[in-house]
Amino acid sequence: MVYMEQKELIPHLFRTEFSKITSVLCKLFGIEHIEVAEDIASETFLAAFETWTYKGIPENPTAWLYTVAKNKAHNYLARNKLFTQKISPTLKRSSTKSEVIDLDMSDKNISDSQLQMLFTICHPSIPQEAQIGLALRILCGFGIDEIANAFLTNKEVINKRLFRAKEKLREEKIPIEMPRSTEINERLDVVLTTLYLLFSEGYYSESKDSILRKELCREAMQLTYMLLQNEQTNLPSVNALFSLFCFHSSRFEARKIENGEMVLYADQDENLWDKELIERGVYFLNISSQGERLTKYHLEASIAYWHTIKADTKEKWENILQLYNHLLTIEYSPIAALNRTFALSKAYGKQAAIAEAEKLNLSHNHFYFTLLGELYTDIDNLKARQSFEKALSLAKTQTDKQTLKKKLEKLQ
Repeated sequence: MVYMEQKELIPHLFRTEFSKITSVLCKLFGIEHIEVAEDIASETFLAAFETWTYKGIPENPTAWLYTVAKNKAHNYLARNKLFTQKISPTLKRSSTKSEVIDLDMSDKNISDSQLQMLFTICHPSIPQEAQIGLALRILCGFGIDEIANAFLTNKEVINKRLFRAKEKLREEKIPIEMPRSTEINERLDVVLTTLYLLFSEGYYSESKDSILRKELCREAMQLTYMLLQNEQTNLPSVNALFSLFCFHSSRFEARKIENGEMVLYADQDENLWDKELIERGVYFLNISSQGERLTKYHLEASIAYWHTIKADTKEKWENILQLYNHLLTIEYSPIAALNRTFALSKAYGKQAAIAEAEKLNLSHNHFYFTLLGELYTDIDNLKARQSFEKALSLAKTQTDKQTLKKKLEKLQ
């Protein structure tokens, strides 16, 4: 029983505490010593595994981890004189004793350190994929194998990507600190984009690991909520993004059945939607409306809100259509254009939407041909079949292929 508890507890604590220990150590040592911070955090959990297996789980596991991490940091500094000499001025400024550092693991310092690390990781000088990878590793406690799985690649690629990103941060001498108040909005946009993409990796993931998919979404929500808890970053755009995440997550359980097959929106069981998350989404969407700047997150959250109303009314689809019209003027994307065309078909009929859809001419996009197939169904079933067949030839995931084969079967 103790072994089973430990087996479950250590991975859980790794996910929640690794990032806290690493962030505090990085803040203390500087971004140039990020690997040292990661190594000390990793060694702390290795010590927990070895010690707890034989001596049992301590009364306060988290406090035990913080104490061991602090001791390992002290030991590292004692062993590595060159390291100590190089950063000793910084260390001494952070300590009340001449040669002893105080690894401050208070809730406030942990929160501050993680928020500062988030802005450091999301620095514009490194690519977005690397930003997401670093966020997963340093702030979410994901292992390299898990990150590779999330990106549908191998761990060698991820290791190289993270190594290059860390080198870039060192070269640029990026400080671990909050941006100046005049830079908050500009830097925050990059942070929000990273969190948006992180959530999307989970919500639209092609990975078969459903647990991992949910974890990616959960971590994106957790990091976004951390922004909401800070006065400098509790801004309307952050509230809008968190609202969007709540609405999307509320339908998570209804989107797939046990065999992994996707359930289309119209066929979802409304009873599986999480009403509490929907209520949270409405709460944060209302707060986000208090600002003067309208972002794509406001519009996408509003669209997602209307999707939490299952009734298939003209009012609903006209509202969604207008929101997509506005969204496309702020930030055009092919997927948004396709979704706007679907909303047009629901509000004003398929014939009106076909003309708009064919103007898009997204010849290499399987979602485009899937939409055309839907629009032509019962109007010109030959064109519908041709569209679904083209979509099937372009589809990459087994889930999408299964959905398209079912649509073709219905046209026979």
